[in-house]
Amino acid sequence: MRTVVFDLDGTLADTSADLIAAANACFAAMGNGKPLDPVADALTAFAGGRAMLRLGFGRLGQAWDEGDVTAQYPVLLRAYDGAIAQHTRLYPEALAAVTALRAQGYATAICTNKPEALAVKLCDALGISGLFDALLGADTLPVRKPDPEHLFETIRRVGGTPARSVLIGDTVTDLDTARAAGVPIVLVGFGPEGAGVARMAPDAILAHYNDLNALVARMLP
Repeated sequence: MRTVVFDLDGTLADTSADLIAAANACFAAMGNGKPLDPVADALTAFAGGRAMLRLGFGRLGQAWDEGDVTAQYPVLLRAYDGAIAQHTRLYPEALAAVTALRAQGYATAICTNKPEALAVKLCDALGISGLFDALLGADTLPVRKPDPEHLFETIRRVGGTPARSVLIGDTVTDLDTARAAGVPIVLVGFGPEGAGVARMAPDAILAHYNDLNALVARMLP
């Protein structure tokens, strides 16, 4: 079974504005305004909730430590859960590309470091849950990306094998995961880094979802 595994945030959908809004909600509740910018800080948003909190705390000009980050992380998750798809949109033609892959007999799955329940809720909100045979989140297993077992288990759950799979992602975490698993890695060139992902030397760069099917066919003949 030829298998295409997707990251979620920054790969299938631009979730940065809603993620930044959730982090800013933490700071606003503490009386610190909104230190994060939904455009300028989009790349940090895709690095995860704790990364956003660290960036925000670092801009406040006051003492903070990892205990503050740990304390605010559940607050961020609750804020995000309550407004998970206010601004989030699928990248152009992502829906059509995944639909076409499935019509051609590929198995499709999501392997994300977003907590599983939030990932499922977001996919439901975006109307794409039925397009994926498996979804594994950060807390589905005892490990998460870049541990290759996260990707291996995602592939197993759709009946695939690593030798006939490819990972589509957007960050160095996805690249490190694929390299550790011995699976080809495609990085998208339309996220916050744009063409800058070339510095990571992935096996291919996806410039637009219109190109996905031809690219996958070359990588998984």
